[in-house]
Amino acid sequence: MIQCEDKSFYTGITTDIQRRFTEHLKRKGGRYTRSHRPEKVIYTENRLNRSEALKREDQIKGWSREKKIQILKLDL
Repeated sequence: MIQCEDKSFYTGITTDIQRRFTEHLKRKGGRYTRSHRPEKVIYTENRLNRSEALKREDQIKGWSREKKIQILKLDL
């Protein structure tokens, strides 16, 4: 999960976190981060396969902002 400069969150999956974050910084990542400048990686998880990763991504995206903050224990 990435925190953007406007304090919004972006959630996605990748096999290489640093490469993917760099792509987002260069505006070659997801559409969301083109208009919400990425600031930092705030949360990662490892999954055994792509299917599990996609299911977890969907679950996290369904959470409210408040739940994400509570679960991740962020001091925003």
